[in-house]
Amino acid sequence: MTDTIQLPLDIAAIQRLLPHRYPFLLVDRVVEFEPSRRVLAYKNVSANEAFFNGHFPGHPVMPGVLVIEALAQAGGVLTQLSDPNRAEGRQFYLVKVDNAKFSKMVVPGDRLELEVHLKRMIRNMALLSGVARVDGEQVACADVLCAEAKR
Repeated sequence: MTDTIQLPLDIAAIQRLLPHRYPFLLVDRVVEFEPSRRVLAYKNVSANEAFFNGHFPGHPVMPGVLVIEALAQAGGVLTQLSDPNRAEGRQFYLVKVDNAKFSKMVVPGDRLELEVHLKRMIRNMALLSGVARVDGEQVACADVLCAEAKR
């Protein structure tokens, strides 16, 4: 990643920031970024997602835990981009979820909008607040705490 961030970030740029890979990479594009403040990213929800095979046959719904994971991954992009001295291979892990609420179901064909705000950095931890939307309507929200792994 260069010092200048060119938006939108495509999947190749996101893969340089996050360790996740198929089928668990849940951020497809980053379209807005304010350093140490917020990020807006998208996840295109396809009928071909592996989890739809069992959740639920004949009535596919994206699992809520994966919506929260997508918010956490968008937060990972935010923390990585916000650190001008980011080290290669730096990894954060989700350690806490608070205030999770689910308002609507996410189904194939939806574009999940992931807006995440950095509430604060505390040493090696990031406290994030995220809202997931489809067509501008909130489908879920949560506060997440992520901690950098010690190496």
